[in-house]
Amino acid sequence: MYGMVNKAIEDLVTINFGADKWDAVKRKAGIEIDAFITNDAYPDCITYGLVTAASEVLELPVNKILFAFGEFWVLHTAQGGYGDLLSAAGRDMPEFLDYLPSFHIRVALMFPHLKPPRFECSDRESNRITMHYYSDRPGLSVFVEGLLNGVAKLYKTAAIVEQTRFKDKGDDHDEFLVRWGDAIT
Repeated sequence: MYGMVNKAIEDLVTINFGADKWDAVKRKAGIEIDAFITNDAYPDCITYGLVTAASEVLELPVNKILFAFGEFWVLHTAQGGYGDLLSAAGRDMPEFLDYLPSFHIRVALMFPHLKPPRFECSDRESNRITMHYYSDRPGLSVFVEGLLNGVAKLYKTAAIVEQTRFKDKGDDHDEFLVRWGDAIT
């Protein structure tokens, strides 16, 4: 994964728990890198190691870390790094979700070694959409759930995200039903 992902984990921990906790996470993960370079690629095992170490140091389940990281990615990291792309992605949450599959294609143009996930939309109605998530990286569905919740918060939209298919339970991909407005009552 690119350094910006690891840097975002650092920011999440530092902002919410303090620099001393981040230092403890790095020690626990065996990371001796002083600073992650945003545009450099790092082995995925570093990122997974940071998440596992954060779970242990902060005494929070990995799923809580991943969910919080998904929201943080949208509300902090992406706005800083992709602000222009985000603002062009839609006027509201439904437009953004429709745009999400194209978003990663555009981001991949900026990062040549990126192995982005693939998103597809289906079953689009006025107050719901099904998001299909395809990735070679295991264990990130809770991160995606956090991302989708972060998008709802970004657009100040009350929404419910429910995972309906699970790659780690034998499906060929993860799937999420995102509902808002009248669909959540």
